[in-house]
Amino acid sequence: MPKLDPEPVRNPQTDHLLTPQNSAIVLIDFQPGQYATVGSASRAEIDLGAVTLAKLAHAYQVPTVVTTVAVGMGVNEPTVPELMKELPGVTEIDRTGVNSWEDADFRAAIKATGRKKIIMAGLWTEVCLAFPTLDMLAEGYEIYPVIDAVGGVSPVTHQTAITRMVQAGAHPITSLALGCELMRNWARDDADLYRVIINDYFRRKRQIGEATGDLFRQ
Repeated sequence: MPKLDPEPVRNPQTDHLLTPQNSAIVLIDFQPGQYATVGSASRAEIDLGAVTLAKLAHAYQVPTVVTTVAVGMGVNEPTVPELMKELPGVTEIDRTGVNSWEDADFRAAIKATGRKKIIMAGLWTEVCLAFPTLDMLAEGYEIYPVIDAVGGVSPVTHQTAITRMVQAGAHPITSLALGCELMRNWARDDADLYRVIINDYFRRKRQIGEATGDLFRQ
């Protein structure tokens, strides 16, 4: 007999895995100036994961915090529109410091979500993602860096930052894996939300491969 019914839903607040009800998503410094200095991946490769992350945040109504640095100072531009168009109603929190956790407005926004499982991506990996990750781990948060949605100045700095975060207790994840974790079961009513996102992911992935001549990229 074919199986057509979903398994029972585990308690979404107490589940040790990520759910839309127990997690929040944070996007840090996805600004043109940051992209321009990333050397560990191309902008298209980073956006493949970052846009997927933003789409998941909106589709599954996960509380989302977006922050930028030095926009008010006139130094940098806001978050790139590719991400913000996927996050209607989300406003950016601007800072002057490189470590988001040192900004009072950012800390307040995180605490306002009421969530301890924080899914986080930022540019660069070694600074804008690593510093708040280390601080928030020390404050008792569970941090899940989305590795395919971030980039560092070089492959070495990117990988070193990942190692540092993992050694401190972070739990690395990737965008599609996160989608499966939020969706959890193909027979549930909300599975179509993920079907749309995963189809878009592979469409964009093929475009990257066609543009680079490497259909197996990423």
